[in-house]
Amino acid sequence: MTARPTPDAAKLLVDCLIEQGADRIFTVPGESFLQVLDALHGRDEIELVTCRQEGGVAFMACADGTMTGRPGIAFVTRGPGATNASIGVHVAHQDSQPMILFVGDVDRSMREREGFQEIDFPAFFGPICKWAARIDSADRIPEFVARAYATAISGRPGPVVLALPEDMLSDATQATPRPFVSRPAQAACPNAMMALMAMIGDAASPIAIIGGAGWNPKARENFQRFAERIGLPVATAFRRQDAISPSSPVYAGNLGYGPNPKLVERVKQADLVLAIGARLGEATTDGYSFPALDREDQLLVHIHPDPEELHRVYRTDFSMCCAMDEFAEAAALWEDRSIISFDAGAEAHAEWEAWATPKPSQFALDLGQCVAFMRETFPADTIICNGAGNFSGWWHRYWRYGGFPTQLAPTSGAMGYGVPAAVAAARRFPDRTVVALAGDGDFLMNGQELATAVQHGCDMIVLVIDNGAYGTIRMHQEREFPTRVSGTELANPDFAALGAAYGAWSARVETTDQFKQALSEAQGLRGLRLIHCVIEVEQLAASGATVSGLRSR
Repeated sequence: MTARPTPDAAKLLVDCLIEQGADRIFTVPGESFLQVLDALHGRDEIELVTCRQEGGVAFMACADGTMTGRPGIAFVTRGPGATNASIGVHVAHQDSQPMILFVGDVDRSMREREGFQEIDFPAFFGPICKWAARIDSADRIPEFVARAYATAISGRPGPVVLALPEDMLSDATQATPRPFVSRPAQAACPNAMMALMAMIGDAASPIAIIGGAGWNPKARENFQRFAERIGLPVATAFRRQDAISPSSPVYAGNLGYGPNPKLVERVKQADLVLAIGARLGEATTDGYSFPALDREDQLLVHIHPDPEELHRVYRTDFSMCCAMDEFAEAAALWEDRSIISFDAGAEAHAEWEAWATPKPSQFALDLGQCVAFMRETFPADTIICNGAGNFSGWWHRYWRYGGFPTQLAPTSGAMGYGVPAAVAAARRFPDRTVVALAGDGDFLMNGQELATAVQHGCDMIVLVIDNGAYGTIRMHQEREFPTRVSGTELANPDFAALGAAYGAWSARVETTDQFKQALSEAQGLRGLRLIHCVIEVEQLAASGATVSGLRSR
């Protein structure tokens, strides 16, 4: 049979992605975009990562966007494929991370007849993304792709969804790709910087809450330099712990679920709160209780790259719309030495050090000591990936996120994120140590992506924390309806055997010493490695680091 020529429209779409710097696509293949798959054949500029479920596809793209600052790219088919992928779009939206989801769609002539797997994608995805549209004309592919990139990376980064009618992908076109799209410059206003520095100089007990939209290595380095120069205590927003070096003498710890009570009190007592990049969402503020929504004796400064986030929820006394790296550089270079240095930064850091040092427990497999052992043996730039569940609380509290990016964890509290995110991290940074953390319930949401990890030669370690329950929900259940367990118990497989079936080196551990031995052995190997960690369900309420990443409240 003679091979059909690649359609112009599909080839143009791939050319446009390459022009924008795309080097990896995550997908579950579908007949609705066969033309694009053909256009990718032999294109060495883009690696095609074939996954096992569209939720994993979207999580991988979201994680890739988190690591690069450019949109992670996902392709899925219509109907079931798109609805499966919607979880990753929601995560990218709430996490302020750039991604573009391309969805194969029904032929244009079939639309609005409830054709096979038909969905009105702009209507379906509109509420959970920055822009959702359909490309009906092949000639407009360059326009839509360039706009998708600009939308995904500008202001508050986030997801874009573009539907691709199957027949459109076969159209002829003479259009050519648009040039590379960069994030618009958003410099910090000098007058605003002067006013901000005056506010800091007048404050008695300021604190900064950082991380979020547009945060990057440049922002991390420069803001840390500024904060250390004046002794400003710096807390990180929920699951933004890599926004500052944990060794910084002003790092005060992380907010979110299960924070240090002393840090909570410090935020409550601050007379000036600087929210820099953070949205101050429900998790970071414990239900908008600190900082309080409207409090006249506490000033709030909000600095964010998107004007729509400023004054959106909180009463804000001073706001600035600019890029995080531009603001941080301006702060680091600020030459006004009238600000008196604060002692609070060092005090807050000492409180965090005490809080983040695990003490032995009575449990046979002591997760606090396991994290401490990992800290001793793993590189500082290890990338930790996790989904939702109390199991992650030990790492949120005791792990030191030493580089950027080193924390891939959904602020939306989505389960099943850890393994797909680790696959994306292992492909993006093949020379770094990558660890996926998953609870037993969390792991079985997307554990099938172990097959993707093996197929694509990923070097990654998976830790499955098995307590035989949906632990977070069980903890709430015990609080609200004591002794009345209902719907939260799990009958689990042998996760070590399951890992081996996928082709992983695996081990089952039930004590801390067994964990240390297995982890040391795994560290000396390559490829996929899985350690099945069996713990008692009671440990979830005993660490002091509970309630991390709720799926529901």
